[in-house]
Amino acid sequence: MMLKLLLSLSSIAFFFILVLVFIFYQKREATNDQLDDIESKGQKHDEEEDDGSEMEDVITFNDGEDLTICDILDAPGEVIGKSNYGTVYKALLQRSNVVRLLRFLRPVCALRGEEFGDVVQMLGCIRHPNLVPLLGFYAGPRGEKLLVQPFYWHGNLAQLIRDGNVESHRWAVIYKISIGMARGLDHLHTGLQKPIVHGNLKSKNVLLDRNYLPYLSDFGIHLLLNPTSGQEILEASAAEGYKAPELIKMRDASPETDIYSLGVIFLELLSGKEPINEKPTPDEDFYLPNFMRNAVLDHRISDLYHPDLLLRNNNDKGNPVTEESFLKFFQLAMTCCSPSPTLRPNSRRVLMMLEEIGN
Repeated sequence: MMLKLLLSLSSIAFFFILVLVFIFYQKREATNDQLDDIESKGQKHDEEEDDGSEMEDVITFNDGEDLTICDILDAPGEVIGKSNYGTVYKALLQRSNVVRLLRFLRPVCALRGEEFGDVVQMLGCIRHPNLVPLLGFYAGPRGEKLLVQPFYWHGNLAQLIRDGNVESHRWAVIYKISIGMARGLDHLHTGLQKPIVHGNLKSKNVLLDRNYLPYLSDFGIHLLLNPTSGQEILEASAAEGYKAPELIKMRDASPETDIYSLGVIFLELLSGKEPINEKPTPDEDFYLPNFMRNAVLDHRISDLYHPDLLLRNNNDKGNPVTEESFLKFFQLAMTCCSPSPTLRPNSRRVLMMLEEIGN
């Protein structure tokens, strides 16, 4: 009788142990449901496209040397952005207690094989004070691809402009952001052994730290995608008002198209207006550069910059600025947005002109 009782108690104890183990793994999976979703998407694609599996690996670069596979896969993630070619997560790496940006690229949209790896290695080696660095890259066994980058707590330039932050109307802030963007872009265009076209430059892709130093993100992403997905980036850029006129369908981005996008961002900073006015009045234009040209022709000089800009900077005793500086900055922005790519200044010339305005 006693033997039967012991056996019964042992069976019950074993059952409860199984239940506890099950609950533990269920909680772990629930905590990481967003990142597990990344894996499942990659697995589903590769099971459909290719029954073979790849080697799971993490490639690390400068400042990301301590990254491990567990750091990435066990990080609770919050979706902060989505596109046709991927998803962006804000994720907490629990071992180091550091927040990182994890950018998932859909396997169906990404390049395959050595070509993809070569581009990752190239992007991972790029370092500049005004460019978002690539810290690491995770490759999953079923084609999953994750880029690991720093997370910037002060958001992006579009948010600064649209949220009515008074700092966005200070010339010192506008100038710091503008010359930082120009320096980052110039490094991509002229500072590398093999120049890189950004290909997706817009105010949402200019990240800021607490001192309003700008960091260009998303540069070279189109190089990691197949031609169809890369073209989708250009089309999305057009829909948001940053696409140069000559960048028609099935045409590649170029340094000149980057300069056009930079000019649009300059105009955003100066005017506080959206790149595209979805509800223009009869006197306005759909695109911001065209609106500005019409304002000059109609002698509506007050429309060229935000109404608070001159007032706020006249009251800035430490760094007063004249309307002439605004107009020179406006002229530079409009030159960058010239309909003809041959009339646009290159990145080095943009930097020189900005330095002249700042002196």
